[in-house]
Formats: sequence, C-alpha cells, structure tokens
Amino acid sequence: MNAVEAAPGMAVRLEEVVFSYGEEPMRFDVVFEAASTTALMGPSGSGKSTLLNLIAGFEIPLAGRILADDRDITGLPPAERPVSMIFQENNLFAHLDVAANVGLGISPALQLSQQDRVRIGEALARTGLAGKDRRIPRELSGGERQRVAIARALVRDRPVLLLDEPFASLGPALRTEMLDLLAEVRAERQMTAILVSHQPDDARRIADRIVFLEAGRVAANGATDEMFGDNTPAAFQRYIGERQGTR
Repeated sequence: MNAVEAAPGMAVRLEEVVFSYGEEPMRFDVVFEAASTTALMGPSGSGKSTLLNLIAGFEIPLAGRILADDRDITGLPPAERPVSMIFQENNLFAHLDVAANVGLGISPALQLSQQDRVRIGEALARTGLAGKDRRIPRELSGGERQRVAIARALVRDRPVLLLDEPFASLGPALRTEMLDLLAEVRAERQMTAILVSHQPDDARRIADRIVFLEAGRVAANGATDEMFGDNTPAAFQRYIGERQGTR
C-alpha cells in the first residue's frame, strides 16, 4: 500500500478487560467504532493512558480480550498490532534528521527502498514539512515536531491511530492547527482515532464520540453532541465543569 492509499479503519473492542498496577483493578468494556474519532477523557489517574497502552500492546490485561474488528489481538506484540501511537513527547531521535525519524515508521533499521523514500516525501509534504527533511529535531518548532510524529504514523499506514495528549504542550492556536491537520489526515485514511485529551474544546472540534473514564471504569460513553447536550451524564458534567472552571 503506498502513501496515498487509505487504510480502512477497524473497530476496536475491549471485552471485560481487567488490568492492575497492584492496586484496585481497572475494568474496561467498550467499543471504538471503525473510521471514527473518539476523545478519551477523564481526570488524571482514571486510566486513559493505560487503556491506550492496552490497545497498543505495551500493557497486557489480566483478563478479557482486545479485538480489532473480529481479530483477537490480546496476545500480539506491539509491532504486530494494526496500531500506530503518537505521544506527547513525540518520541523523536535527536541525532536523526526528519526524514530518518519518519522512516523509522517503515523500518526500525532504516533499511529503506526508493519507494519507501517516496512515501516519506509524500508524508512530509502532506504534513507541511516539505523541504525540512534534513533538519534535526532541535531545529524544529514544537508544532513541527508533532508534524513529524504524524508523518511517521502516516508511513506506518495502520488502521488504528492512538494519541496520548500529543498537543497538550502547544498553545491554543497551534493546538487547533494540529487538531485540524489530524482530522483531515484521519478522514483521508479512514483511520480509527482514539485521542486522550483534557480539553473539552478539542473534543468538540474533532471527536465523533466521547468515552469518559472515572476510577478505571467507563463512566459515560456517547456521541459528542449528546455528551455536551442537555442530557449530559452527571459524572461528565462534573468533570467538564471543573475543567472549565480552571481555565
């Protein structure tokens, strides 16, 4: 599949998944719809990053199953899952240039064919980084470093994209720009995107649905318009009220 073809999104389902760090177990039973964007929200410590790590394979559940469409991926190592992940800190290698950092999404050993290099160039152009392929991360702005991370996800070409607060350190204008780029890329590729965010405005801007976690459980789950509507679940209303009160 080349860089301009769409990878169809997959539904992601956690069935009675149990996980613990040695404390009260977290229990997740939730479906993320195919080719949609879901904002994963909740207070600190509610299990948002843990849920992403379980889907990505960085954590292994004590019980339950994780499925991508109808395929059980619970026991697969991270590299074999149909998943890309973007972190808040970008995970860029300081000594590698932009093209190489993106190329890691294709080959961790950077054994790249000419076709691979074409894919890298297309991904850089799509994310507004054309002409910056030889720069190293310290020569880039915060927004440009996030664009590199998005470009790397594009060349990986996986149907599920996980994002763990990738734009939290950016200012409001730049964060909005990155959210819009993410929404455009997700729609073009028809990926299933799950975005951890503490920002209600971010969820309103790009999410089809919101899954709200509290104390390691799914406390509310619904379409974005409904979650912010007249019948907002009480737990979510308390949360967004507190968040808006601290702006």
